[in-house]
Amino acid sequence: MADAPVVAVRGEAYREVAPELAEFTVTATARDRDRETTLTRLAERAAAVRVLLDSSGPAIERRETGQLRVWPETKRSGERVVAYHGSVGTTVTITDFTALGELMLRLADQDQVEVAGPWWSLRPESPAYREARHAAIADALARAREYAEALGARVTALLELSDTGTGAQPMMARAAFGKGAGGRADVAPELELDPRPQSVQAAVEARFTISEPVLG
Repeated sequence: MADAPVVAVRGEAYREVAPELAEFTVTATARDRDRETTLTRLAERAAAVRVLLDSSGPAIERRETGQLRVWPETKRSGERVVAYHGSVGTTVTITDFTALGELMLRLADQDQVEVAGPWWSLRPESPAYREARHAAIADALARAREYAEALGARVTALLELSDTGTGAQPMMARAAFGKGAGGRADVAPELELDPRPQSVQAAVEARFTISEPVLG
């Protein structure tokens, strides 16, 4: 075996698959000259966001409150506070894409709320990764056999197999929209979102022994 001829190949696979998750952020903001008023408004708007998210039921897989910020606005000429700002963001992960557009618009229809996203992705344990790895191994074996056949030989054994990378490239369809403190529209708008395919790649390097080539 040690003296047998060896062929080294690289196997690759590329797939585009439908996303499994969509993520977006919703941020409530408030501003007033009085700090307590700013905090009260911010809490009320954050609570309204929570109510809408609660009403979405199982469509939401996960939601996480992000950074809470409250900061003073001062005059350039000194430290006198002219207003207070506040914001609190929530990251929402959703699996039911049919409800995604409606939910994002309902959130954006709230006063002083901004919505951004979505970002499409796969689950970390998605079968798409395993399928890509299997395809990369099959590609490596097929290449090794092609080289062996070109030499009048055949693949006899696997010496080494290494994974050089499996990954996905999350695709984003970013939109940022929100509403100020004005009145609401009488007719609720509709928004259809087209999930973007996710690119999944896998690559392996392999070394095979082959039978003695038939040269000449």
